[in-house]
Amino acid sequence: MTAQLSGLFEGARRITGRGGDVVDRIDGLEDAARNARGRLPDALVEEAASVAGRAGARLRLSGEHTVVALAGATGSGKSSTFNALTGIELSRTGVRRPTTSWTMACAWGAEGAEDLLDWLGVPKRHQVQRDSLLDGPREDSGLDGLILLDLPDHDSTEVAHHVEVDRLVRMADLLVWVLDPQKYADAAIHDRYLRPLSSHRDIMLVVLNHIDEVPAARRPAMVDDLKRLLALDGLEDVPVLTTSARHGEGIPELKRAIAEQVSAKRAVKARLMADVSSVAGRLRDANGEARPGDLGRGRKSELVEAFADAAGVPTVVRAVEHSTRRRAAQATGWPVTSWLGRLKPDPLRRLHLDLGSRGKELTTVARASVPEATGVERARVDTAVRAASDDVGSELSPPWAAAVRRASVSRLPDLNDALDKAVTSTDLGVSRTPGWWRLVRVLQWALVLVALAGGLWLAGLAVLGYLQVPAPSTPRYRGFPWPTLMLLGGVVAGLLLAWVAKLVVRLSARAKGRSADRRLRAAIADVTELLVLEPMQAEVEAYRATRAGLEAALR
Repeated sequence: MTAQLSGLFEGARRITGRGGDVVDRIDGLEDAARNARGRLPDALVEEAASVAGRAGARLRLSGEHTVVALAGATGSGKSSTFNALTGIELSRTGVRRPTTSWTMACAWGAEGAEDLLDWLGVPKRHQVQRDSLLDGPREDSGLDGLILLDLPDHDSTEVAHHVEVDRLVRMADLLVWVLDPQKYADAAIHDRYLRPLSSHRDIMLVVLNHIDEVPAARRPAMVDDLKRLLALDGLEDVPVLTTSARHGEGIPELKRAIAEQVSAKRAVKARLMADVSSVAGRLRDANGEARPGDLGRGRKSELVEAFADAAGVPTVVRAVEHSTRRRAAQATGWPVTSWLGRLKPDPLRRLHLDLGSRGKELTTVARASVPEATGVERARVDTAVRAASDDVGSELSPPWAAAVRRASVSRLPDLNDALDKAVTSTDLGVSRTPGWWRLVRVLQWALVLVALAGGLWLAGLAVLGYLQVPAPSTPRYRGFPWPTLMLLGGVVAGLLLAWVAKLVVRLSARAKGRSADRRLRAAIADVTELLVLEPMQAEVEAYRATRAGLEAALR
């Protein structure tokens, strides 16, 4: 990566004298295309990625050469113009369709040209080094650094020729459109090439060839008409030259115009930046510039509430309260009857929840038995998710709004498992026995023992009386025998203690329920974050990165 960046900066310096701005714009377009992939129209994103890749590749190649492409229709004199510019009969001319069947290239200055021609895809047998054809001083030294291409005819009946022209029109640094007096208004070239390339007006020349076939009196009107058509194409500032390649008329002026571009070395940067600006502008139009919305606390709470209902949190909270009262009744109730509570199933055990260490092992391999979400609860989840995605994406362009919506539901197929895991893995806080339960239980058993002792005492006295055996005097308290007080006091005190504990347990069970509800909703909030909010946030980050990349590309 470091070597690639170094190559880009070095290439940019060779071409423009400064590397940062060019490289930053290309990198911005590349980042925008990468982040927009799968969100904005595929064809547009692919074009942006292709432009960024092509621009980067061009920067790594010769900055001393300018690629000039001669493009035109059959019979426009394009090949004759190519031969006139090179001064040698290199390209075959004629009237048979198609005249030019392949791309011919002539390079002024060999160093660095070979790699550039290979990148352009021009076969070596169609490459000519201008230096090797002439000895001694040259009159066209101002063209040093020029690579001149003679493209196939754009109106050829051969599909391969169309493909070749389209490919090299995208890659050339300077475009010279050779027109002829009979077909200069042909819609084929205006609609297919000139008008779509209006953003590239700074790297275009238009040549009206065969001007010798037009009477001198008509030439100004024809040139004005051509300029009018170009203005309709958005190319009003493009220079228009008149030539006659056959007789050499206007060729020196054309050479001079090309030489100025070659010596200034502005065409390469202008071409690259025009490509970047053109596709980045269209990508920005599709992307939009609105700011994504933010999810308020109320919307997040609505999401958690909907997910909690779908997860059966209210059912679990009620089970926590019932289970707490059941366990407390067994621990603090009157021991004589509290064992009957064991005959009733524990609500949490029925749900496979919070069963202690053994229960935790069970819930790792089994789902909770919480009832499945009803249709109403599922609809509420869908509504809450859609509302959240609308809050985030409603102001964005339709492709990004759709991307946010897709992201918001992309992980919902995992919802049931995620909610089940959140519920089963949450510590509900009911497995721990409060200390006061143990104290009450000790007191209850102590009262049972007191009542039992009093009962046995009375039973003993009854047996002695039945056997008419003299019994010691029974101690009394305010006229009541101690055995009777112990029996009745133990029973009444135990029942009263159980009743008071039951009242306290109700309050404790509600507190346990509220605590479990908070813990469960915290776990559910993590699920909503993972399944809904994070995917939407990823789309928002991709949108912001696309905007930042486009801002850099259009800087």
